[in-house]
Order: sequence, then C-alpha cells, then structure tokens
Amino acid sequence: MQNRLAMATFQIDSAFTAEIKNLIAKEDTTRLKRKLKPAHYADLSEIIETLSIDEATYLIKLLGSDKTADALAEVDPDIREGILEQLSAKEIAKEVLELDTDDAADIILELPEERQEKVMSQIDDDEHVSDIRELLNYDENTAGGLMAKELVKVNEDLSVLKCLNEMRSQAENVTRVHSIYVVDEKNRLKGRLSLKDLITANSRAKVKDIYIPKVDFVTVEQDSEEVAKIMSKYDLEAIPVVNNNKELLGRITIDDIVDVIKEEADKDYQLAAGISADVEADDRIFDLVKARLPWLFLGLLGGLGSVFILQDFETIMERPALRNLFFYTPLIAAMAGNVGVQSSAIIVQGIANDTVKGSLFNRLVKEVGLSLINGLSLALVLLIFGQLINQSFLVSATIAGSMMLVIVVAALVGTFVPIILNKQGIDPAIATGPFITTANDIFGIFLFFYIAQFILGF
Repeated sequence: MQNRLAMATFQIDSAFTAEIKNLIAKEDTTRLKRKLKPAHYADLSEIIETLSIDEATYLIKLLGSDKTADALAEVDPDIREGILEQLSAKEIAKEVLELDTDDAADIILELPEERQEKVMSQIDDDEHVSDIRELLNYDENTAGGLMAKELVKVNEDLSVLKCLNEMRSQAENVTRVHSIYVVDEKNRLKGRLSLKDLITANSRAKVKDIYIPKVDFVTVEQDSEEVAKIMSKYDLEAIPVVNNNKELLGRITIDDIVDVIKEEADKDYQLAAGISADVEADDRIFDLVKARLPWLFLGLLGGLGSVFILQDFETIMERPALRNLFFYTPLIAAMAGNVGVQSSAIIVQGIANDTVKGSLFNRLVKEVGLSLINGLSLALVLLIFGQLINQSFLVSATIAGSMMLVIVVAALVGTFVPIILNKQGIDPAIATGPFITTANDIFGIFLFFYIAQFILGF
C-alpha cells in the first residue's frame, strides 16, 4: 500500500529535474539514490528524457539494473541509442537480463550486429539468450516480433496438485500471470485453465478434466495490427502465440498492443496530415522535407488546376450581375474539402476498427441521404444570407443548389476513395488530408461554375 501511495504522489516538475541534474553534477550518489528510490520505472524514464545523454548514462550506471532496465526500455529510442553507445557490453547485458524477452530483444535489435553478439555473450542465462535469439528472427511487425517467451503452461495430463507445483516454479520468471495455458505432450495449445476451477477441483483430478478448450490465439506470422484488433475486439489482456502446428511459442500482453495502437494512430495522423513517412519534430530537415514535400506538391498541382478552371470563366467578371459568383469560390472549395475530410476520417477510422461492413450500395444510399440533409440545411442559410444582402434570388438559388451537389460529390469521394484503396491493399489513411481536400477543391469549383453556367446562361 505504501509503494502504491508513493507512486501516486511522486511528482516530476522542472524544479525536481533541476535538482536531479544538480546532484548528478555534484556526483552526490547518496542523495540521488534516496530521491529516486520511490520512483516507478515510468517516472524514471520520464526523468531520463529530461537529461543529457551523459547525465542519463550516469544515472543508469548508478542505479541497479532491477530499477533501470524497464526505464531504459520505455525511453525514447533516440535517447536510448545514445545511452547504449556509452554503456559497455557487460553493462547492457545486466540491463537485458532484467527484462522480459520481448523488451530484451527490442533493445538488442537496436544495437549494431557486432555489439549484439558481444552483449549476448555476456548474459549468463543460456535460456534467456536462446529465447532472445528466437525473437530476433521474427519481423517486428508480426505477432512473433511482439510476443514474449515468459508464460505459464501446464501439461493436460498433470494432476491438479502437480499442476499447482509446476505453476509456482514457472511463475517466478513471469512478471504478470494473465492466463494459464494447457498443452499436450507435443506442446500444442489445447486450452486454458480457470483459477477458480483449479482451486476448487479435487487434487487428484487431471488438468484435462477441468481446462477450458475454447481459447483465442494468434499465429506467429500474423500482422501486429491484426493482433491488436483481435485483442481489442475480445477485450483480452494477453493472447497466446502459436505456429502452424499450433505449438505454443509465447504470449502477447496488452502493454505491447497499446504501443502498436499508438504507433498506428501516430502513423495515420501523419498520413492524414499529408506526411508520407514516419518522422518526428526533432528529425533532420532533409527527412522532414522528404516526408512533407510530395503531398505539398500534390496540393500545388490541385491549386493550379483550380486556376485553369477559373480562367475559363473569367468573362463573368465583366458582368456585374454575375460577378458575385467569383467571390463564392473560396466558400465552395472550403465546403467541399471539409465534407470530404469529414467523410474520409469516419471511414478510415471505421476501417481501422473493422467496423466498415455491409453492402456498398447501402452505404451509398446512406451517404447521399446524409449529404443531402446537410447540404439542404446549409443551402437554406445561403438563401437567407442572399436575401439579407439583396442578392438576386436566382443567383442565391444557383449558389445554394451548386453547393448542395458539391457536398454530395465530396461526401461520396471522401467515403469511397478510402474503401477502394483499402480493397486494393493500400493504407486508406493516405486518402485523407491533402489528397481528398485537393480533389474535392477541384471537383467543387468545376461543378459550381458549370452548374451556374447551365442555370444562368453565361
């Protein structure tokens, strides 16, 4: 209870970090250890990210690996890279030995190949090394790349009493026991054990008589995003990972999936904003330019397209009664872009959450109906505005009607472009932002003037 209270009340602010920096500068190890003793590893990682690489390295070396290992796994990869460069192979090995195999493999993977072997040669636990080597063989974006080897499993032929003894010995190496998995003599996943059923069963009963055969699992090759969807859908804290023979290889826990979801959300947000690569604010200027410029170039082409469309109707400026049409082009373009982005954002989110289902025709009818209601509401506002400024009713009606059609088209483009891209195996997030906005700007202006030309006869 005291530890929980300490974690809840541990405050990190500029004054605290300044004090830590000062103590590091003075090399006051006694006060540093006392100050950081109540800190959770998440707090410690936050502190490390406020320090210079030299200061952070000093802190890592000062505190025990049992405290710093998890913090090191949590810090920003760029900061961790700098720290690892200043640690010896033996020092890194001490940190790795304290981590679960999935986190250990992630840190090892960040090292140059020659250092990887040096570090692993310094780890005394052969089983830990073997597990790390196995995990390094999997793609980081698959279930195999996410899983940890630490879990609790029991053979179906064990008695309840022997099962409990086996669980006790295995649980020593597992940070959190989410589930107890049941396997056969060939290590094939058979099901899971309920703790309630286990502790209420006769001690002489067999595991195979009380285990639950229904258990969700993923295969080692499955995409990490797919794993995230499964765990989210079924509200799972952990899920076992098997190979094609259904042999139990490891498990994936919710903390790893949260990281996947966050990374995917960050990626989709960047794509929606027109950034085509995974970059951060502190990255090199060249990398930032490379990620942003292609989409800005697309926006430029779209803008030039709009210029040519407007040039085709420049004669309107010579007719005072129709000149106002030109002044409404920013409004039409903005409404088209806004509606398109709204529609695409909902669809992209739905695709990500696997909620976009049913027939395309039904979705078409729904989108047309929705856009007509929205368009009609906004058109009425335009008609009222036109009356207030004494604008010709025919001109106001033309603008309002054109905007309604533009809204319908923009909604359809925003809805179906992401769906089509997704069916073609392309990330639909790239359809949002500049792509949809630029496309709808061009369509919107084009439709606006051609409808106005048809109605007003210019």
